[in-house]
Amino acid sequence: MANEYSIAIHGGAGAMSKGKLTSAQEEEITAVLKSIVEEGLAALKNGGNALDIVQEAVVRLEDCPWFNAGKGAVFNHQGSHELDASIMCGATLDAGAVSGVRFSPNPIHLARAVMDHSSHVYLGGAGAEAFARDQQLPQVSNDYFSTAMRYQQLQTAQQGQGVTLEPTQNDFKYGTVGAVAKDRYGNVAAATSTGGITNKQYGRIGDSPVIGAGTYANNVTCAVSATGHGEHFLRHVVAHNVSARMQWGKQTLERAAHAVIFEDLPSTGGSGGLIAVDNQGNITLPFNTEGMYRGWGSDQQPAESKIYT
Repeated sequence: MANEYSIAIHGGAGAMSKGKLTSAQEEEITAVLKSIVEEGLAALKNGGNALDIVQEAVVRLEDCPWFNAGKGAVFNHQGSHELDASIMCGATLDAGAVSGVRFSPNPIHLARAVMDHSSHVYLGGAGAEAFARDQQLPQVSNDYFSTAMRYQQLQTAQQGQGVTLEPTQNDFKYGTVGAVAKDRYGNVAAATSTGGITNKQYGRIGDSPVIGAGTYANNVTCAVSATGHGEHFLRHVVAHNVSARMQWGKQTLERAAHAVIFEDLPSTGGSGGLIAVDNQGNITLPFNTEGMYRGWGSDQQPAESKIYT
């Protein structure tokens, strides 16, 4: 039986061994995720559209310093923050994306503005920031995004002369954020936002702002938001891969998503997960890591949230 409406969110996938987080931390994280899902379900029940609801869910996640997006984003090699985001409407295939953003407190708002108020899909760096100012969107200083734990993560990465994809011993805040939803009108939408990877250099951009890799939505099939090692998600065009398997391979949402996460990604050493909802409201949340911050619910399933399996 199809779900009239559904929503799923994620706060990243990675090495989150049980026992590293205190029970209080686990409860705080899962409570935040569950509350966001509950708000999304209430909005969907009241006739809200999927696009607005995934955007608002991501805003909530960007504002929570537990996650690597917005406030609490990781540091780059220069000791500052560069953020990426994207959003897509399954009804129209309209999309908006930004990367290398330094002064927008909620990059997902900027991505939505690109979609709604420009003739382009993807703006980067100084151009995206100029567009934000032209749209009179809120601006903050770059240190708004900084937290002590993220700074400690940068120090660890620089001492090891590498980038950091996983939490350090003292830093369990982790992860790209995203949301997918199907509304009562049969429309699906997806949104994703990230601070990238710690100690990234040369303007590195991962999959999160790339339509088809980190984010994709199409009413014919599904909506997808991905999280993990972006280089591999780019290579496998993960989000669109799920949709294509459904449309052309006639696979179910669950089979398509599981094939991508457990077969395609590992073939090149990739790790991570995704959340997806199809046009019948079915939800899947596969990941091949130790954990993925996630929450989900529908008109037939009360809000639930988990970190581990």
